[in-house]
Amino acid sequence: MSIITQGYENNQECESRISKFFSSYKIGDLLRKCGAGKEKGVAIVQIFRYLLCLMFSDRSMYMQITTKRFKEAYSKNTVYRFLNNSRINWERFTTMLSERIINGFMRSLTSEKREDIFVIDDSAYHKKGYKKTELVAKVFDHVSMTYVKGFRMLSPGWSDGNSFVPITHRLLSSSKDENVIGVKNALDKRSIAFKRRRQAREKATDVMLDMLKQAKTVGHHAKYVLFDSWFSNPKEIIRISEDCHLDSIAMVKKSSKICYEFEEEKLNIKQIFARSKKRRGRSRYLLSVKVKVSYTDEKKALHTIPAKIVCVRNRSNRKDWLAIICTNMELDEKEIIRIYGKRWDIEVFFKTCKQMLKLESECRSLSYDALTAHVSIVFTRYMVLSVEKRLNEDDRTVGELFFLMADELQDITFNQSMAIIVQAFIDSVQEFLHLTDDQINSLLANFVSRLPAYLRDSLHIAQAA
Repeated sequence: MSIITQGYENNQECESRISKFFSSYKIGDLLRKCGAGKEKGVAIVQIFRYLLCLMFSDRSMYMQITTKRFKEAYSKNTVYRFLNNSRINWERFTTMLSERIINGFMRSLTSEKREDIFVIDDSAYHKKGYKKTELVAKVFDHVSMTYVKGFRMLSPGWSDGNSFVPITHRLLSSSKDENVIGVKNALDKRSIAFKRRRQAREKATDVMLDMLKQAKTVGHHAKYVLFDSWFSNPKEIIRISEDCHLDSIAMVKKSSKICYEFEEEKLNIKQIFARSKKRRGRSRYLLSVKVKVSYTDEKKALHTIPAKIVCVRNRSNRKDWLAIICTNMELDEKEIIRIYGKRWDIEVFFKTCKQMLKLESECRSLSYDALTAHVSIVFTRYMVLSVEKRLNEDDRTVGELFFLMADELQDITFNQSMAIIVQAFIDSVQEFLHLTDDQINSLLANFVSRLPAYLRDSLHIAQAA
């Protein structure tokens, strides 16, 4: 294999670890199960390995060919045909690979008492040359609050508080024809390619439920599903509980249109907050109330489940507050806040994929199949890094003797959860207001000085850890 350049100091170790990853999780067997069969010529697993390791090279495939450093036993057209193969079920491949990593490796290192979670979120996938790219649309990016040309990359992941593993993905276009900019090709309705494109134009909430069901069918399981306010509405919370048999912990959307049953009345979250008595003193939350979440389906049947809403003060604005809803009535308020802090892992995952793993910059293909294949390759890269990170940090991976003697890696604490929220506020302020580092430090010092002593100590402890 010639993908790793001669100037790379750790090429032997890198090749060895990737080979071990391929053999441990039987990548070739998974590719065959997902429709990547070999008709003739070069083995499929060799092409996949080349694309997986392309990140570690100092030049792209095009530059390797231009500088005559492309030494593989196949041509570039073979690579393109592999990426454009519409018969490979890439979503199933990442789902099955992540299941082998989580259940075969990660879960044995994690106590059954620890709260492992599913995290679901989406991120904007910007696409250059969008006019000729298949199914590219104007999609709303709720981070920048603007419309961008590309896709919404919806992805669920699994986390135990230390390691994050992406499960699958879907590049979502727009369900409205007027928002679709790219071409729309006619395909056989029986093919995987047609089903993939049809699912790309479904509602994100429906796709989210479909992903959770597929993950559970393959063998994934967790105790809670975490998501932000973008997906938080009564219908989805109840469907996750009834269809997937999972409890949800989510940020509540402050909308006057979304109501909950509180004290035998239908009230929105702002009305519930105004009517409830707030906790004072050194309490870590403002209030906790029990509500009923309900919605009426298409057949006019009423669905209702109990839930708990916990309101906390917004540290970026002390006059503001945030609300978190949980469908597990047995969890106390501190645990709800602490567990929701694990949702930040998926934000780190998106940032790593875009800035380090070449999610948006590497693939220039105009085919929706090729883009789907590229996202799966990037997700596999992250899985490799996640496994290596756990092997390097967790003493229990050394052997059975160390497993019995070494302590389990510590889960995320309440203090760390609050520190994550503060850091997210600082990043948002720096992005939108473009303040200097000195101004940010002055703002942060002034903000911390106004906090009660026990909160200042919590932040200092979290930063020291």
